[in-house]
Amino acid sequence: MFQGDSDVPVQVDAVAEGDSSLDHACSVLEVLNRVSGKWAIGVLLLTTRRPMRFTELEREIDGVSRRMLTLTLRNLERDGLLTRTVYPVVPPKTEYEATPMARDLYLTLLALTGWADRHRNTIAAARRTYDEQATPSVTSTESA
Repeated sequence: MFQGDSDVPVQVDAVAEGDSSLDHACSVLEVLNRVSGKWAIGVLLLTTRRPMRFTELEREIDGVSRRMLTLTLRNLERDGLLTRTVYPVVPPKTEYEATPMARDLYLTLLALTGWADRHRNTIAAARRTYDEQATPSVTSTESA
């Protein structure tokens, strides 16, 4: 879902309380939103390969801020998709690793990211074509 739509499930729940199919749909959307987030996919793909430290994840994921990475890691850990291991050493060492449930998701994420990579140029071309057709052309009398 888009960030501006983040309160939609709350509104839907308030309208249709007691509708178990709606509750199920909202929970599925919530899960999909969590695992398909911009930063979550990268974290899950990387931590499925091997345990990683925060700084390694920060280096590997282009454009992620420390704050967004921290929030993403917390949310994935809360959802049971990551385990966080803190080693009692100085300086402290913390590693994040995908859980079996996240490993189950791995092939699906690979398929999704592969599809996006294969079709990104086609989608970009379709957007350009759409935008060109949707933009009203300026006639010579309008510009005078």
